[in-house]
Amino acid sequence: MDLENKTLKELFDLVDKIGKNRYHKLTEKNFDNYQQYENWRYVDGNSAFGTTQESKDWVKDHSDSHCPICDTRYHQDNGRTIDHKLPRAKYPWLSMEFKNLWVICWDCNTEKAEMDWYEYERYIFKRYPQSYNALRAFRPIQLLQRKAL
Repeated sequence: MDLENKTLKELFDLVDKIGKNRYHKLTEKNFDNYQQYENWRYVDGNSAFGTTQESKDWVKDHSDSHCPICDTRYHQDNGRTIDHKLPRAKYPWLSMEFKNLWVICWDCNTEKAEMDWYEYERYIFKRYPQSYNALRAFRPIQLLQRKAL
């Protein structure tokens, strides 16, 4: 399915069709992936940006000084978080798929919550149209194409 050339309306219709699905049955492999992410991200404590050296390095390598969505400079009260573009509550098998991870600020992560990607695009388009093009640049095309098949 060619998602890149769809209109916004077609993409938003896709949200309504598949974006609200939840997958409650975890296979053993899915659960292992889910746990692997927890172990990678949290070692001692509950830091939103990871506490393992590997996860800290990943955040450093995949972010700059500003959130890519709201363009706010990261700071102590609104720091970096590792977010799943396709939420792991819905797609646990993508928990450790690095194409599904990105670094955004705490406020944007909290606002995004468990929205599916195109659901989030629609939300940003309606509420923060000035941020839409920045968000679109991070669209997980390969993951969405696999999901839509």
